[in-house]
Amino acid sequence: MTRAEILEELKTILKPYTVDKELLAGINDNTDLIKDLKINSANLVDVIIDAEAKYNVEIDYDSAEEMTNVGSCIDIIMKKLNTSE
Repeated sequence: MTRAEILEELKTILKPYTVDKELLAGINDNTDLIKDLKINSANLVDVIIDAEAKYNVEIDYDSAEEMTNVGSCIDIIMKKLNTSE
């Protein structure tokens, strides 16, 4: 699975938790989940749970703490899937 494929799927995962849905169209690796997408910290847990379910992976606490922007989310998901570009 490529970064681009995960990015597209991540948009679907983030959509219910993003206040301004239009922002999702322009997300990139540097998009901050809290500052840019206005996802609150409680919903970040939901994003992680949804990602775990979508990719059938377990995201440990340390990895979850690193998931602050789109790029780090993709990196962690790819690592958990043991895939590379």
